[in-house]
Amino acid sequence: MTDGARSATRSGRAQDLAGFTVGVTADRRRDELAALLQRRGARVVVAPALRIVPLADDTQLREATRACVDRPPDVLVATTGIGMRGWLEAAHGWGLADPLRSALADAYVVARGPKARAALRTAGLPGRWSPASETCEEVVEHLRRRGVAGQVVAVQVHGERQPECTRALEAAGATVIEVPVYRWAPPTDPAPLYRLVDLVAGRLVDAVTFTAAPAVEALLRAAGDRVDAVLDAFRADVLAAAVGAVTAEPLRRHGVPVRTPERARLGALVQTVVDELPRRAITCKAAGHLLTLRGHAAVIDGELRPLAPGPMAVLRELARHPGRVLSRTALLRALPRGADEHAVEMAVARLRAGLRAPRLVQTVVKRGYRLRVD
Repeated sequence: MTDGARSATRSGRAQDLAGFTVGVTADRRRDELAALLQRRGARVVVAPALRIVPLADDTQLREATRACVDRPPDVLVATTGIGMRGWLEAAHGWGLADPLRSALADAYVVARGPKARAALRTAGLPGRWSPASETCEEVVEHLRRRGVAGQVVAVQVHGERQPECTRALEAAGATVIEVPVYRWAPPTDPAPLYRLVDLVAGRLVDAVTFTAAPAVEALLRAAGDRVDAVLDAFRADVLAAAVGAVTAEPLRRHGVPVRTPERARLGALVQTVVDELPRRAITCKAAGHLLTLRGHAAVIDGELRPLAPGPMAVLRELARHPGRVLSRTALLRALPRGADEHAVEMAVARLRAGLRAPRLVQTVVKRGYRLRVD
């Protein structure tokens, strides 16, 4: 490939998400995810739904570590790679690393996924079994079939507890030690999350990315009495993109279609958004131009022209019915916050100025406006 071809490829990739707005709910890797999306041209709204409790301050983790040292587990369930690494690093800081490794050395080790398996291998604790689905439910079923009555099972938990899995193991006769690595807590500043809720409910964001199931639940809690509006937006106009099936499950329970990559990686999550959002763009020919609507911008003959929410809403409604005259009342309903018919006239004026293509939107006297298709 020539240098010119490589440059053109990079330029094209950089514009994949141009004109789209994407929300990021991650905390720990929010900057990395935001940068990946911005490199592809997206406008990014960073709104961590949760924050991680620092390990050094986590007394619950320290108590669980001592419990494992005092009563070595028969079974160890590792749910995440970062969780296992964080646990061992914290144990090292407390002077418990060697006693913990000794306590875990003879355990039957279950790794929920490839990252957990890699972390265990690095720590000298090779996994004996992994579920195909990477779900805790399959892990529990496997252990129940294998038999855990009278055994101690240590479950490394990442984020929020999963009481249903703990109860199922206890019902099978096990004593469960939950090891709460990287516990979630509300964000220090909740304002960005509430702002993202507003954007989703108003359909002013094109996609929201999720990297943990607790973040989904936190966003829905933050929505409060607007949760139905948020879910309706996800079901229709706003893409919900999750890093994996476990993360997607809380939304799928509400009937929300969720896009997930084949591999649970940030780069793959970004590629999923890149693959999906441009497919949702509206494209038509109008007044001799090729017009594409992408989130908060119009692309006219290949040139990106960002628009404010009001003008964009009017253009989107007109483009859904090219050539058809829409009344001011009909266009008023499309405006993000509603107003009077004067607001429609102002939005149309701003739309014409932003498009810089005066023939695209035609005024039909005493009837309304239409997107000119002739």
